[in-house]
Amino acid sequence: MRIQTLALILLLTSSFAENALAQHSGSHQGHGQPGPNYAALVTRTVKALSEEQISDLRAAKGMGLALAAELNGYPGPLHVLQLAEQLGLTPSQRAEIQRQVDDMKRDARALGNELIALETELDRQFASRSITPASLDHVTGQIGQRQAALRSAHLKYHLSTVATLSGAQVRQYNVLRGYEERQEPRP
Repeated sequence: MRIQTLALILLLTSSFAENALAQHSGSHQGHGQPGPNYAALVTRTVKALSEEQISDLRAAKGMGLALAAELNGYPGPLHVLQLAEQLGLTPSQRAEIQRQVDDMKRDARALGNELIALETELDRQFASRSITPASLDHVTGQIGQRQAALRSAHLKYHLSTVATLSGAQVRQYNVLRGYEERQEPRP
């Protein structure tokens, strides 16, 4: 019975998500309606990136790239520093985590700037009508490599952060971030 209930919940959830996405995007395929209208995006500096995305890439923000680590018990160094007092970080832990944050921001900022440059180049080639199948393959391949490297740059510092903390600190972090419930001691 539990498996059937879970299956029904998953089916309903995916159906609601599909409907919400279709309504949000303006896509009513099969009903004679046009797809999403991108007219408001024509004035973007880089057509494939919003100004917020460009700003986040330049600032080395996480943009959800490390959720696989964060939500599976691998704390992020920046958030650990924000919770340093509650986690009881030692001075050496604090220094190590700060080094990780600095290194992560340096790496992510460089990769983010490279990604912006590549998206700008792709946009330029389309705008100038100079794009060819070969140049398309080249620049999109480079974009894909930078996207993967950027995600890896964020994720790898979650690995080094968890190695710097004790198991109790990782558990406390997960409680403080709301990922786990606090375990009350038994009487």
